[in-house]
This record gives sequence, C-alpha cells and structure tokens, in this order.
Amino acid sequence: MMAEMEPTAAMDEMAAEPSPMATEMMDEMAPTEEAMEEMAPTEEAMAEMAPTEEAMAEMAPTAEAMADDDMAAMDPLMLDGTAAGLRVALNRLLGEHVLLAAGATNAALDGRTADFEAAAAELDNNSVDLTSAITAVYGEEAGASFLEQWREHIGFFVDYTTATAAGDPDGQQAAVDALVAYTASFAEFLSGATGLPAETLEENLQMHVLGLKAVVDAQAAGDETAHYTSLREAYAHMAMTAEALSGAIAGQQPEMFTGDGMASAAGLRVALNNLLAEHTFLAANATDEALNGNTPGFEAAAAALDENSVELADAITSVYGEEAGAEFLAQWRAHIGFFVDYTTASAAGDEAGKAEAVENLGGYITDFAAFLAGATGLPQDALDAGLQEHVMGLATVVDAQAAEDSAAAYSELRTAYIHMQALGDALAGAIAGQFPEMFPMEGTSEG
Repeated sequence: MMAEMEPTAAMDEMAAEPSPMATEMMDEMAPTEEAMEEMAPTEEAMAEMAPTEEAMAEMAPTAEAMADDDMAAMDPLMLDGTAAGLRVALNRLLGEHVLLAAGATNAALDGRTADFEAAAAELDNNSVDLTSAITAVYGEEAGASFLEQWREHIGFFVDYTTATAAGDPDGQQAAVDALVAYTASFAEFLSGATGLPAETLEENLQMHVLGLKAVVDAQAAGDETAHYTSLREAYAHMAMTAEALSGAIAGQQPEMFTGDGMASAAGLRVALNNLLAEHTFLAANATDEALNGNTPGFEAAAAALDENSVELADAITSVYGEEAGAEFLAQWRAHIGFFVDYTTASAAGDEAGKAEAVENLGGYITDFAAFLAGATGLPQDALDAGLQEHVMGLATVVDAQAAEDSAAAYSELRTAYIHMQALGDALAGAIAGQFPEMFPMEGTSEG
C-alpha cells in the first residue's frame, strides 16, 4: 500500500462535481427500502432508543476536560522516538477510535443513554489523543484543524445512527452525503500535511466510513454476528491507515522518528499490539453483553474474541511451532473462560464464585508467565506483573459494568487497552531478538 501512497509533486484541485469513486460510494451507502423496513423500530421503541439532544451535545468535552491529562495511567501516545513506535501509536489510537465509535452507536441504538454518553466521552478523549500526535509533528494550527474535522465526521455518524434509530431515510442520506464530502475534504487536508496522494487518502477514508457504516447497519438490524464481523474488519483496516500515515510522517521527520517503521520487526510489533489490544475490547464487549442480558450479542462477541485468540496463537505457531501454538491457545482460552466465570458470578451476586474465578486467574498468571518466559527468554517476574496488570484491568472493567457505572467502565477500558502495549512490545522485541533473520529491524519493507 505504501508504494501506492508515495507523494506526488503536485495535487490537482478538487473537482466541483463528486468523483466517480465518491458517487459509487454514495450509491453503496444509501440504505435500501428493504433494509429500512427491517431496521425501523416501532414508535414506542423509537421514543426509548434515540439519545436526547443533550446527550449528543455532551460529546464535545469542555476545555478543562481536554486539558486534563489524567485519563490514563500512562502517556496515551507512548512515542519512543522511532518510526516503528509512531506506527504502533497511530495504529492503537485509530483502532481504538473504531472500537469506541461502535460502542457508542450500539449503546445509542439499544437506548442505553448512560453507556452512549460514556462511550462518546472516551471517543472524544481518543480524538484529542490523536490530535496530540498531529500537533507534535505539524504544530498547533494543524492539530486544531485535524481535531475539528475529525470530530465533525464523528458527528455525522451520530446523525446517521440517530436517523437509523428513527427510521428516517432522509436523515440517513443527509448523513451519508456529509460523510462523502468529509472524505474528500479531509483527504486534501492530510495530503497537504503528509504529501500522500489525496485520491489514495480519500479511498482509504471511504473504506473507514463504509466499514463503520456496516457496523451501524448490522447493529440496527439486530444481526450480532455481522456486527462483530464488521467491527473486526473495520478495526483491522485502520492498521493500513496507520502504516501509510506513519510512513509519510517518519519520512518527513527522520530525526524525530528514527529507524525503519516498515521493517518486519516493526510489522511484528504492530501485529501483536493490534491483536492484544483488540482482545481487551472484545472481552469487555462480551462481558458487557452478558451483563446486559443480550445472549446473541454475548455469543457473537465471544465468537469474535475466540477468532482473535486463534490469530494470536497462529502468530506464536509461526515462530515457535505447532506444540507451542497449541499450548498458548489452551492457556489463553482458559483465562477467557475464567473471566466469563467472574462475570457470571458478578451478575448473580455470587461472591464465592467471584473468589474462585480470581483464584483461577491467579493460577493462570503464574502458569502463563512461565510458558512465555520459557519461549521468549523474558524474565518471568516481569511477565507475571504484566499479566496481573491485564487481569486486574479487565476485572475492574467488569466490576464497573456490573455496577452500571458506565463512565468508569469506559475509562478503565481505555486504560486496560493501552496497557496491552507493554506486553505486545515486550513479546515482539524478544521474538525479533531471537529470530533476527525472520524479523530484521531494517531494510525489509512491507506493503
């Protein structure tokens, strides 16, 4: 993809008429009459489902909230001065944007206003964090423009979701039209900053918009399997965006971001971080669906979570062989089962059941840290501490979900999500160190 996105000498001005690509996109995005009939709720349900105008207005934080950097326990950018680190950071933040946006739209369509407000607030915090990366490279003016346009497209998705909940095809089409215009204007902005071709950036943004729209449509239709399948696809797509943007930025700022961000070692780091972070969100989605009594939603989230587990195991297998991959998968699945036990006990107010699940998770931490240490050569005590952090972070999310404290649940989820980078970076670094010919640090481009 990077080969396609090398800067051109100059960009043509945008045509006054929509491009054929944009026209095709509008046709694809326009809801069919059949889909509208399936998605349209009853009048009674409509009154309960749509978030209030006050809730929508609360998506934008106050200046004081934007200045507060205590959202997470660590720097949300976690830049390390390398091109690979920039790629990981952008990948994590852009992927999180998709996951939080889907959480917000799902809550809105279900009529869970408190959950919508909490997801929307953290979605905006994510937008501010992304802006920090742009500001660090291009300055305050560019950062402010980025944030304005990025927030704007989130607002268009809120409009689309609200219209979908209300069975309003005109409102849906207006939101689609606004999103199509956004992909063109934002592509021009990014092109001007990075030097990447505007038409390629526009196509990439269209894929993002279409991916999130597919998630919302599946949520509205009550198709939980399609909901989570589309969510994973939309999340994975953002890695392409992060690769392109980070490559262009690092090329412009080689002193700020050293090394080869497209080398195989960097690709391994991104892949492990991507899967481990996604695991955290999917696990939290599964527990939330279970606590909300949405059995089809829980089953679909659990299936997506297991697909993620298999992909992680495949990565281990590709390096250490079938036996190690099978052992990884067995232990990884076991700890997910213990979290299901913890969630079930929490829902039932069963303190003995919760204690048993915690004990089982403690045993898992010890055993899995020993397994990873044996494979990678990393210190077992450091792995033990990292796994404890993961387990405690997810348990805190489940506790907040069970207590119906939506703000705490989403805040703790973001913290648990970012913490997975420590584990992902450690594993990727150890593996690349063991197999330098398989994962060179320099010179092997991806695309």
